[in-house]
Amino acid sequence: MRETWPAKFVLLVLVWGSSFLLMMVGLAALAPVQIATARILSGAVVLLVLMRLAGGRLPRERRVLAHVLLCSFFLGPLPFTLFALSETRISSALAGIGNGTTPIASVIFSLLLLPHARPTPARIGAVLLGLVGVLVIAEPWALDPPDPAGFGMALLAGVSYGLGWTWLKRFLGDVSFGPFAQPAAILTAASVLSVPMLLGWWLLQDERSLPWSVASTGEHSVAVAVGAVLVLGIVGTGLAYKLQADVVVAAGPVVATSVTYLIPIVSIALGVLLLGERLGPAQVSGFAVVLVAALLIGRPERVR
Repeated sequence: MRETWPAKFVLLVLVWGSSFLLMMVGLAALAPVQIATARILSGAVVLLVLMRLAGGRLPRERRVLAHVLLCSFFLGPLPFTLFALSETRISSALAGIGNGTTPIASVIFSLLLLPHARPTPARIGAVLLGLVGVLVIAEPWALDPPDPAGFGMALLAGVSYGLGWTWLKRFLGDVSFGPFAQPAAILTAASVLSVPMLLGWWLLQDERSLPWSVASTGEHSVAVAVGAVLVLGIVGTGLAYKLQADVVVAAGPVVATSVTYLIPIVSIALGVLLLGERLGPAQVSGFAVVLVAALLIGRPERVR
C-alpha cells in the first residue's frame, strides 16, 4: 500500500475533480439533498458488495461504531449536501476550489488530535502556500466576487472533510477492519444518517411529491441527470472512498487531503471545456501555485 498510494492519489484527483461537474448535471433533475443521499446509498452498495466478495465484515465493537458514525457525518451527508447546495449559487469550478480548505483544516485538526504525528513546519508552510493558490484562483478581491453564501458552503464542506479524515486517523487508525470494511462501514453509517435527512427535507417541501421524485429543470434530461448522480455514487463515492482510505493509512491525513489542492484544476478545466465557465489569468496563475504546494506536501520527509 505504501508503494502504490501515489497512483491512487492521482486517480483520486481525476475522479473527485470531475465530481463537481457530475453534481452540476445532477442538479438539473434532483435536489441537493437527493443527490447527497443517492451518491451515499449507491456508494455504500458498491463497497458492501466488494467487502463481501473479499471476505470482509463490518465492525461490531461499540467504540468503533461510535467513531465510524461520527466520521461518516463529516465525510458524507454534511459535505455532500453542502457542495451540492453551493452549486445552486456558484459554478462547479468554484465549488471545486472550496475543497482547498481541506488540507488547512487537516493541519489544524492534526495539531489538536494527533499529538505524536504533528506536521513539520515545512509541510505547514506548503499547506499555507496552497491556500494562497486557492485564493488566487477564487479572486476574492475582484469587483464581482463569488456568491458569499455559496462559496461559504463549499469552504465549510472542505473543512468537514479535514475533520473527518483526521478523526479517522486518530481514533480508528490502529483498527484492523479487513478488506474494504473501513470505507464500507463509513458509507453504511452515512446511509443511516442520510435517509432521515432526506425524509426531513421532504417533509419541509410545499409540494409533497415522493422523496425520490425527479423533474428536469435544466438543459439536461432526467436520464442524464440521474445517470450522472449514479456515476458520482458508484465511482466518485464508493470506489473513491476506498482509494482515499488507503492513502490516509499509507501517507497520513495531511498528504491524503492535499488531493483537494489538485481537484480545482480538474474541476475548472471541465467547467471551462464542458460548461462554458470562465478561466482567467488569475486561475492560470493559481494553478502553478497549487501544483507547487501539492508537490511540497507530498514530498517524503527526511528521517534523521
